[in-house]
Amino acid sequence: MVDDGTEAMTAERPGGGGPAATAGGGPSFEPRIVAFCCYYCAYSAADLAGSMRLQYPPNVRLIEVPCSGRVDPALLLRALEEGADGVYVAGCMEGDCHFQQGNFRAKRRVGAIKKLLSQIGWEPERVEMYNVPASDGARFAQVAREFTERIRQMGPNPARGKKVRS
Repeated sequence: MVDDGTEAMTAERPGGGGPAATAGGGPSFEPRIVAFCCYYCAYSAADLAGSMRLQYPPNVRLIEVPCSGRVDPALLLRALEEGADGVYVAGCMEGDCHFQQGNFRAKRRVGAIKKLLSQIGWEPERVEMYNVPASDGARFAQVAREFTERIRQMGPNPARGKKVRS
């Protein structure tokens, strides 16, 4: 079974932000973060971070993808639609993609989604692209912490708690 990230977004975790969450990073708000991670680099870095016992927020849900370039823009939007407060794509270092141009494709796609979010009045900072080498577990943990804090400061996803699909 292929994990497209929807289960990770609908499952409630202990301490997760619920209806009592307040905008602007209130005390009860814990953001739901979805991270699409390239198998060859970012996911390996996440594994290394775990092996090194580096701490990063437990509310970051990792979804392993064969290449960051395979992340369809619709998946980023679907993650937000399903209640994720922030979504990021983590891929290989630029010029070091195992599939040649995948990370450049992902960067363009994330940029397009950011532009779309801005046009509809949402914070484009809710979506981001990061390049994380497989050998840098500390960088992976840092990205996860910084992105989570950024989203915590923004507050909950504007669509959270609203029925988007009919």
